Amino acid sequence: MKHLSILCTVSALGGLLLGFALFSREQHVNLGSPKAHAVQPVGEEHALQLTNEEQFNVSVYERSNPSVVNISTRSELVDQFMMRRRISEGSGSGAIFDKLGHILTNFHVVEGARNIEVTLASNKTFTATLVGKDKEHDIAILRIEADPDDLQPVNLGRSDNLRVGQRVYVLGNPFSWEGTLTTGIISSLNRDLPSRVAGRSMPSLIQTDAAMNPGNSGGPLLDTQSRMIGMCVAIATKTGQNAGVGFAIPIDRIKIIVPELIENGRLVHANIGITQVMETQAGLVVVSLTPGGPAAQAGIQGFRRVVQRRKQGPVVYETETIDRSAADRILAVNGEAMRTGVRFRDKIWEYKQGDTITLTIIREGQELEIPITLGAD
Repeated sequence: MKHLSILCTVSALGGLLLGFALFSREQHVNLGSPKAHAVQPVGEEHALQLTNEEQFNVSVYERSNPSVVNISTRSELVDQFMMRRRISEGSGSGAIFDKLGHILTNFHVVEGARNIEVTLASNKTFTATLVGKDKEHDIAILRIEADPDDLQPVNLGRSDNLRVGQRVYVLGNPFSWEGTLTTGIISSLNRDLPSRVAGRSMPSLIQTDAAMNPGNSGGPLLDTQSRMIGMCVAIATKTGQNAGVGFAIPIDRIKIIVPELIENGRLVHANIGITQVMETQAGLVVVSLTPGGPAAQAGIQGFRRVVQRRKQGPVVYETETIDRSAADRILAVNGEAMRTGVRFRDKIWEYKQGDTITLTIIREGQELEIPITLGAD
């Protein structure tokens, strides 16, 4: 069985402590007396020499770290059984989205929080407000009132051209250890995980072996050019700690969702009115539609229910069969081939209510292009 763990660190004060004692911020480590070893001057010939790879890693860190923030939360929990209130503290990571003070993070990092604080790499701390959230995609936008000169927005990249095997970096706040960099590769693409909304999924995630741990949630996944290509969201683990299988939300999806969260506070999905499709090697067969929805109004056809009645004496028997022969087969949306239901849904969500798209379909052996004006979910 696969176990998925979100990556925010949580502890409860006045109750059970949740977390890992080894990484407690209160733990002190004795590194020995400074008198034990004399510091000798180092000549130029013995100066630190970095390999090309090390220099590259240092460059990515120094360019990106000012764009990464630590997020601390406080929530009030009511223990109905013990009839008392408890204060829960949590931590996660985030990225500076723009000079206006918008901070990108995961929804689960700030879910239920009464107080949110954001600490910049400069150690300046600000109270944050929740501007917008989308639980299904696990994305949230915060805002802080900070001097624009103190804000260095993260450099946004692309996720549509990623390759398995390319080097990536994770930068964030694992176990509340701020400014932590780990590196690895993209292990796979297009992984689907269950969403925090029942019956939904987070599709097409990036899988990486770069170490992620509790507290990395909301932090950036970076490419070798210090561009954010994803946002850390979960790990597959049996222990709650890194096992070399981490997942990130692709930045292309984030770039679609965030502007609407900033403007409206929530995400309103475009809706085509096709409720179910069947994946085949030759395209997506339309199974069912929303009656009166955009696709139905445009004439798209799905499976038909055929009811036959047979009378035997005073009793009438009904038999229902499904006629698949007239169902349309979707080939493309605005010229992009559709091979999976997840990609079809994601493609529709790239548009807004009122946009008109073109479905390329096969009907009775003939290829047709059908314009459809999208509604709202």
